Amino acid sequence: MLRTIGVNTWVWTSPLTDESLATLAPRIAELGFGAIELPLERAGDWDPARTNDLLEALALAPIVVGAMGPGRSLLERAGNVPATQAYLRTCMAAALRVGASVVAGPFYAPTGVTWRMTPEERTEVVARLRRNLRPLVDEAAEAGLTLAIEPLNRYETSVLNTVDQALDALGPLLGPGLGLALDTYHLNIEEKRPDAAIRAAAGRIAHVQVCGSDRGAVGDDHTDWPGVLDALDDARYEGVLGLESFTGENATIAVAASVWRPLAESQDALAERSLAYLNDLQSAR
Repeated sequence: MLRTIGVNTWVWTSPLTDESLATLAPRIAELGFGAIELPLERAGDWDPARTNDLLEALALAPIVVGAMGPGRSLLERAGNVPATQAYLRTCMAAALRVGASVVAGPFYAPTGVTWRMTPEERTEVVARLRRNLRPLVDEAAEAGLTLAIEPLNRYETSVLNTVDQALDALGPLLGPGLGLALDTYHLNIEEKRPDAAIRAAAGRIAHVQVCGSDRGAVGDDHTDWPGVLDALDDARYEGVLGLESFTGENATIAVAASVWRPLAESQDALAERSLAYLNDLQSAR
C-alpha cells in the first residue's frame, strides 16, 4: 500500500506562524512531501483561511496538530478543563477551514506532567477523561472530523503510554469523531512489540507519525520499518505517515522534546532522508 508521506513543521520551527509557513510550505512541497502537519500552539498563530489558500496551491494535504502545553488538560488535576476544551474547539475549527479531517495530539494532560496513580485513581482519571472528552468527540463526529489521541512515553505522561491503555480508556468513545494517533517514537519505548500494538489498534488508527528511534531520520535507526508497514497494512490504515521531529534551535520545543543535540546534519537532510527511505521502502513492497 502506498501511503502519502507528510512532515510536521516542528522539524524546522516553533511556533508555526503565517510568515514561517509561507516559507516552509513551498519547501516541503518542493522536497516531495504530499502532506503537512500544522501545529497550532496558540490560537491566532496562523490564519486558517490564508493557510487553506497556500496549501491548495501547493497540493499539500493538511493535518492539524494540537500542543498540550502547561495548563492544558482534560483532567482537573493537571489543568483548566474548560479552557482546554475551548482550545481544542479552536483546533477543530482551524481543521475545518483548511480542509483537514484529523486533529491529532495527546489530548488528556500537559506534555511532561507525570504522577503516580493507584488502580483506583486511574479508574477515576479514565472516567474524568471520558466525561470531559465526550462533548468534543460528539462535535467532531458531527463536523466530519476525527480527534486522534496519542499515547506518549512514560517520561512525558503517566496517563496513556500504550495502545492497550488507550483502547481501554477511550473504548466507549472510539468511532466516528475519535481514533488513535500512533507515533513510532513512543511505540519504540513503550511497546514490547510495536507491530503487535499497531495490529491491536486495527480500525481505530486515525493518524500515524514516524521518525527514527532517536527522533532523527527514518531509516537511520534500528526500527523494523518493513515490519511497521506490514502491521499498518494488516491494521488497514490508509492514511498519512507524518514525519515528526524537532529542531534543537528553538529553546521551547527543544526542551519539551528533550532534543539536546543535532539529530542530522541539517533539518532539511533529516526530512529528505526520511522521505527517500519511506518512498523507496513503499515502492519495493
